Amino acid sequence: MCRLDKLHRMRSKIYRIARKHNARRVYVFGSCARKEETPESDIDFVVEFNDGATLFDHAGMEYDLSQCLHKKVDVIVSNILRDDAFSRSVREDMVAL
Repeated sequence: MCRLDKLHRMRSKIYRIARKHNARRVYVFGSCARKEETPESDIDFVVEFNDGATLFDHAGMEYDLSQCLHKKVDVIVSNILRDDAFSRSVREDMVAL
């Protein structure tokens, strides 16, 4: 089964973690979003945090998602996305959960 399908089924758990860490929206990007992941792939998330979110929220969300999904995860903050090649690539891949 594609990991993206599993993430959609786990949406309520993922959003519980998001709320705990002062986040409002969660997206997947990268190989998982493109359905090209391998067993070694991590899971890449873009997260929109609420005003007032801290570095502890970011780190805590990354840790809690990793524990919940039993996989290494990377969390990037949505407001770092600019008009550069990396950001355009991320935006092309992003799938909302």
